[in-house]
Amino acid sequence: MNMQRVLVGLAGATGYVGQELLALLAGHPRVTLTTAMSSGTGQTSLPKMARIWDGELVPLSVDQLAEKTNAAFLALPDPVTAEVVPVLVDRGVRVFDLSGTFRLRNSEQRAKWYPAASDTVASTAVYGLPEHCGNALRDATLIACPGCYPTAALLALRPLITADLLADDLVVDAKSGLSGAGKTPSERTHFSECHGNVASYGIFSHRHAAEIEQGLQKTVTFVPHLVPLDRGILETIYGRLRPGLGADEVGLARHEAYRESPFVRLRGTNLPEIKDVAHTNFCDIGWSVSDDGRLVLVACLDNLVKGAAGQAVQAFNLAFGFDERDGLL
Repeated sequence: MNMQRVLVGLAGATGYVGQELLALLAGHPRVTLTTAMSSGTGQTSLPKMARIWDGELVPLSVDQLAEKTNAAFLALPDPVTAEVVPVLVDRGVRVFDLSGTFRLRNSEQRAKWYPAASDTVASTAVYGLPEHCGNALRDATLIACPGCYPTAALLALRPLITADLLADDLVVDAKSGLSGAGKTPSERTHFSECHGNVASYGIFSHRHAAEIEQGLQKTVTFVPHLVPLDRGILETIYGRLRPGLGADEVGLARHEAYRESPFVRLRGTNLPEIKDVAHTNFCDIGWSVSDDGRLVLVACLDNLVKGAAGQAVQAFNLAFGFDERDGLL
């Protein structure tokens, strides 16, 4: 069967997310991968990708991306993204941006966390959370793919907020594997610092808090932690239901929201674990409700797949009218 294929380029192929993207795009039935570019590393090949993708890595070139592709995936640092995206959009390339550069709608918040982002370009970006923004993706030129922590929090909480089940005072306690910090080494991610250790960081100063609050339209106390795993996120979320509500309403709101979502698995009181979702595009969500209305949610995903590369491919599928599961299941 002759299927439509899209000419796709990838910039930033050498990072953790970039390598996940490279593997997914190389095996995607609707993609012809025309170019894969590094971002300042000087690498010309990726031996670990042998027989998955045997092409040559080339240096970042906006002109080549524009000339060779209909769609470009960008896994680049924020300042580089801010320079590249306007050129690609102006030249008619559909962009799937995995940086945080264009995620925030509020100009003051965007200037605080992503000062290089152009307000004009940001105003055209569509937030690419497929389960909640899927219809908007079809006509989008610039898709701002969500962050890993916000993906888990929004998938867990948005159906309950939409159904007006929750009181205020939400707490998101998040644990992430070390790949979430990126490939550039630092003291915090040094083996001697992280082995056998769990550390909180970025309390009231993490940029993903603004993204979570934007998606929920509620104030959230967000506390991220690094744990000594290579990948995975587990978020334990604490809240309280409005008076008179219980587990039945929570379950109904979730099933209504995700009954046609292939990558959200509802676990109820069978709470998920990171091993359940590692190397997949699934987000697993479990919950428990006390007799007096206290609610605990547990959401798990792979930060490199559903929290980044896989979700971007899922958004690509929806944007081009393909089966949402193509290249992912």
